[in-house]
Amino acid sequence: MEMLIEKYPAFLLVLTRITSFMVTIPLFSYRTIPNRLKIGLSFFLSLIITMTLNVPTIELSSLFIMLLMKEVLIGLLIGIVAFMIISAVQLAGSFIDFQMGFAIANVIDPQTGVQSPIIGQLFNILALLFMLSTNAHHLLINGIINSYQYIPIDQLSVQFSSGQVVETVIIAFQNMFLIALQMALPIVGSLFLVDVALGIVARTVPQLNVFVVGLPLKIGISFLMILLLLSALFLTIHELIEYMIDVIQKLIFSLGDIS
Repeated sequence: MEMLIEKYPAFLLVLTRITSFMVTIPLFSYRTIPNRLKIGLSFFLSLIITMTLNVPTIELSSLFIMLLMKEVLIGLLIGIVAFMIISAVQLAGSFIDFQMGFAIANVIDPQTGVQSPIIGQLFNILALLFMLSTNAHHLLINGIINSYQYIPIDQLSVQFSSGQVVETVIIAFQNMFLIALQMALPIVGSLFLVDVALGIVARTVPQLNVFVVGLPLKIGISFLMILLLLSALFLTIHELIEYMIDVIQKLIFSLGDIS
């Protein structure tokens, strides 16, 4: 009992980082996940980390408030960067929706509560199912647990503004757009060729109403290309998840000033 009382401030710091991570990380932060599950998972993960790792004894003082703020920033930063990278699938879907004519038909994403493109929502669901089937969410939890080895809870100075941290975030933001463009490029390119063909038909056969024929034709070709490229899509999602895990590790090393 005395040991639990001594580790109670350290437990609060661990719980703060885990909770901040859970409210921003992909899959765990969605509205469809019950809040009781999020709170319970954060509590028991924090309890296990506090009891298994060599957590230092911390006193409740004015410095403790600064440590709490630091833990919140670390959890939020890691979670937001991971969420930003996995959002590439929705961005790719928005590119496709704009080209196929679905840009005006956005739907409310029940997971995040914001408007989402239809194809982007489809890609996002496929990415989440792929994460669950490959146990990639275990790697996310493992990453935040390993962060305590490089960023101790009693370390007040963290390299938030270092060049390596900023560079890691900027490169991740840049690669998010590149990966989204790679995912959408085959379908968008096919739809561009369809637009070119419809333009030629409109010039050669003026009696044909291209606007009436073109919309269902582009929708049908889009779904056909998605079906044909489904295996390549899962391969890209697999590489995207691996890149997300790699960026989380680099970010943790940078925050802990590990070269």
